[in-house]
Amino acid sequence: MSTKEEREAILALLHREVVPAIGCTEPMAVALCVARATEMLGKLPASIHLRLSANILKNAMGVGIPGTGGMIGLPIAVAMGAVAGKSCLGLEVLRDCTPEDLEKAKHYLSEGRIYIALDEQAPDKLFIRAEVTDENGLRKEACIMGGHTQFVERAAASTSQTSPSDAPSEPVLTLSKVFEFATTAPLESIRFILEAKRLNEAAAADGLRENYGHQLGKTMCSPLGRGIMGDSIFAKVLSETSCACDARMAGAKIPVMSNSGSGNQGICATMPVVVFARENHNTEEELIRALTLSHLTAIYIKQSLGCLSALCGCVVASTGSSCGITYLMGGDYEQVAHSVKNMIANLTGMICDGAKPSCALKLTTGVGTAVMSAMLAIQHKFVTPAEGIIEDDVDRSIHNLTSIGSKGMDETDRFVLNIMTHKE
Repeated sequence: MSTKEEREAILALLHREVVPAIGCTEPMAVALCVARATEMLGKLPASIHLRLSANILKNAMGVGIPGTGGMIGLPIAVAMGAVAGKSCLGLEVLRDCTPEDLEKAKHYLSEGRIYIALDEQAPDKLFIRAEVTDENGLRKEACIMGGHTQFVERAAASTSQTSPSDAPSEPVLTLSKVFEFATTAPLESIRFILEAKRLNEAAAADGLRENYGHQLGKTMCSPLGRGIMGDSIFAKVLSETSCACDARMAGAKIPVMSNSGSGNQGICATMPVVVFARENHNTEEELIRALTLSHLTAIYIKQSLGCLSALCGCVVASTGSSCGITYLMGGDYEQVAHSVKNMIANLTGMICDGAKPSCALKLTTGVGTAVMSAMLAIQHKFVTPAEGIIEDDVDRSIHNLTSIGSKGMDETDRFVLNIMTHKE
């Protein structure tokens, strides 16, 4: 049994990692850093110099920026952050931007004041340094490292530390601790997780209403999609999850509930569980506990994988949703562990090639696997230690996955970025 202190630490961790975000979190983190530096300068900078880690650069190249009418990529996010960003809003830094702000940002961008460079010696995979200068040469600097909203001093950024010394320590999780917390925590203490349902359902509805990105979710809801996939629970899980991702990746100015610094991971940990619970007529309490299980499982996996990696985050979040769905099917801890093993055996190795509209395709692949893994797990069918990277111990299986994603795929990550930045 977890101690009272452990349970309080886990609850605090949930509150830190499950937060609202508008737009893709990598360009929003860059906009946040620029906004903070601009606020320190006290005026619109004469120039902005950015140095970014490869993973930040990769995830900000091809994604829509909220409030820009469909503009894509880092430069407009940087300009918007300088012109009208509010650092106090965190990952909702551009929430209050107006059409007038957009016109100012476009003009600022046209003046060639923004310089963006890859920092090949970045001390962390999530690293942003924004240096702003006024017309008299006065300079101010802000730095984010280790977390999308985690500001650090320059001295800390020059070391291998990934968090300031006063950052809260994270509880040491295992899958059994995650399951115990999700299924036994006082209901009122975790009811806040329903905000993830509210926000991400609204994003899904927006994705169905408008024509965003590749319109994957909308296509699955069309006569063509229903003719092929039917009107099953499975089809609804896929389509509603994809609709939310379509909207977010296209830059819809609508908040989603993120997980571990990723809106797509938040969508993926939320929508499959919400849709399955609705269609399966689960109680509100069962939904709350399933969502808590899903989100906390994703957080647990990300603890050892890191905020950014070569491994697609859909693998992580889909594993969480598979746990949540297994629980909603009536599964116990053993069956939830089975679903995790089934997920790891199937999706390990899916590369992250940046944030972009086609993330909806990867999200749907992960969610489809999540449902199938849960279906097998509830029947006590699972991938055994005789197969691949799976071990008897589910936590060792998880760490095999994260070791591959955080270390084994490093060269893959560099190769992918090289391809992305050298297209003809």
